Amino acid sequence: MKAAAGFALLLGLTLFAALTLYEGAGDVARAVSSVGFGVLWVVVLRLAQTFLASFAWRALLPRSRPRPWLTARLRWVRESINNLLPVAQIGGEVVGARLLRKHGVAGGASAASVIGDLLALTATQVVFTLLGVFFLVDHHVNADLTFGIVAGLVIMAPALAGFWLAPRLLAMGWLDRLAAFVERRAGWATVSGLPALREAFDGMLRRRSGLTLSLALHLAAWFVGVLEIWLALYLLGDPRSYGAALAIESLGHAVRAAGFLIPGAWGVQEGGYIALCAAFGIGSPTAIALSLIKRIPDFVLGAPGLWLWRRMEDSSLREIFFRERFSPREEPHGL
Repeated sequence: MKAAAGFALLLGLTLFAALTLYEGAGDVARAVSSVGFGVLWVVVLRLAQTFLASFAWRALLPRSRPRPWLTARLRWVRESINNLLPVAQIGGEVVGARLLRKHGVAGGASAASVIGDLLALTATQVVFTLLGVFFLVDHHVNADLTFGIVAGLVIMAPALAGFWLAPRLLAMGWLDRLAAFVERRAGWATVSGLPALREAFDGMLRRRSGLTLSLALHLAAWFVGVLEIWLALYLLGDPRSYGAALAIESLGHAVRAAGFLIPGAWGVQEGGYIALCAAFGIGSPTAIALSLIKRIPDFVLGAPGLWLWRRMEDSSLREIFFRERFSPREEPHGL
């Protein structure tokens, strides 16, 4: 799996390099350098988006929730791991659930909150993408771009369906019996956490106010992300309307979803931006520069996020990876 992810990353970086060279590496470099310190405002907007998403995650937790600053730091860690460690054997969501548990949240509740947060994120992304399609209709999108957008929506559809199916599946008694059977035969104590997960997930869905708030905050975070595109295009000297920025941002995420097999969607994101920006008369070098500017916050915020993860784990990153990969899990609940 690790070798496959590494090969996919190499393939994506090769595609990215080919696109950049074909469209003019010098033009792309000049466009990016023209932004200067203005890119720091893009970083600030990404930070605001991350904090909004952390409140959306916190809203799914039961009463006596952790303090907002804790969930904000954990969300920062989650995003940093997902953005900078695409070939790691563990994901940001698993780490977030474990750190929540480490800070006093029950295992079932922490795991259920992460699953619910991912489903709420996907549900709002589908709505956000459909809005982008609406703004793009008048620009006569070409067939290839339409295919990429549809592919992205199809990939997101199962997660959206899971938002409604998950509580019904978790309510099935045979899953408890299967978990008990596996635990008896294999000795995997973690499997017995399924009833706790089911109970926590059911309680989360019954708290309609928290669920509604989570969906609203995630949707608001998507709209804050539009400001990144709007501001970046302004700094690149090719200002566009908020509606155009919304179409590029929302459909860019859909195209990126279609390239989920490539870590970071390198090459895929840039190709999608070239096609989307062309619909608004934006040149290819500017489109690639725009994509690179969108990646800058991943690194500027991701590096401190990994340091924060190390501090919260009270271990070096090497020790964390070694423990995750080779040590048996001893905790009875959660992910």
